[in-house]
Amino acid sequence: MNSRAEDAVGVRLRTVPVRVGVAGLWTCGVLVLAASVAVAVTIGPSDLTASDVGAVLWSKLTGADSGLTRIQDGIVWNLRMPRTLLAALCGAGLAVCGVILQSLLRNPLADPFVLGISSGASTGAVSIVVLGVGAGSIGLATGAFIGALCAFALVLVLAFAAGGTTDRVLLAGVAATQLFAALTSFIVYMAADAEQTRGVLFWLLGSLASASWTDVMVCALLVLVGLGVCLANASTLDAFTFGQDAAASLGVNVARARIVLLVVTALITAIIVSTSGAIGFVGLVLPHAARALVGVKHRLLLPTAALAGAIFLVWVDTAARTVLDPQELPVGVATAIIGVPAFIAILLRRERRA
Repeated sequence: MNSRAEDAVGVRLRTVPVRVGVAGLWTCGVLVLAASVAVAVTIGPSDLTASDVGAVLWSKLTGADSGLTRIQDGIVWNLRMPRTLLAALCGAGLAVCGVILQSLLRNPLADPFVLGISSGASTGAVSIVVLGVGAGSIGLATGAFIGALCAFALVLVLAFAAGGTTDRVLLAGVAATQLFAALTSFIVYMAADAEQTRGVLFWLLGSLASASWTDVMVCALLVLVGLGVCLANASTLDAFTFGQDAAASLGVNVARARIVLLVVTALITAIIVSTSGAIGFVGLVLPHAARALVGVKHRLLLPTAALAGAIFLVWVDTAARTVLDPQELPVGVATAIIGVPAFIAILLRRERRA
């Protein structure tokens, strides 16, 4: 995007009220996230405190004795810490994806789950798991990425054939979601045994129970790189706020921007689905909460949404694994319980404005 376009977008977006003290808000958000992770790791049947968590982290960094039993050390380092960090990364990634899709499509109801990207990624990942194509986390992530791209390509083709409006894109997403959900069920029904079926179905509902440090590192790399790419295109996303034609008139290469940002969205969604299953409504609700805090400028909106999504999913996952103890509620079910009322509220508010 050229400097003239950036200046024009900046002038127009300055008319949108943006809350002051964004740096303070981000600092507070980082502190809340760090405290949330530390406290969430202590919650569970094992008697642990925040100081115990700190002792384990210090021992891993310095090699000193944590003073805890081997079981307690394992619970913190091998079970709860990677799970909590993965929840934060998944929440951040999904919120960023929601911001991108809502901006590109100019539709407040767009997110990876509603537009079928999550369902497509689930089909690709389940094909790897059940049919045995590929191996390990790399094969799973690759399958999820291919499935996500196929699903979104189908959405774009259907939407273009139906007229290309944003509402048509949303309807095409609903159709793609149902199609790929049916394909996933068909694969599981035809190829999986009973034990494998139970595991796959629980994972499809969204579960962070199998989180590992490898998952955390891979997810962190892709989410942070994706966030960096999106921030580098923040002025381009600002231009899309005024529509595709307006963005083109401001010097934006619309086709290139759409391809880059949609591929980034599909990649982030794919890695999240491959590690945690399909978690819906995070990408729908949290971008709206972030806009209420900092306005619509994407340079501010993207980091705010990422922090909000991370904090949100850390606590939702903590509640999901403890509220029905000793059973565990799939985190995708918990986010849907919270997200559906929010979805209805957004839909009704949009209808009143129409």
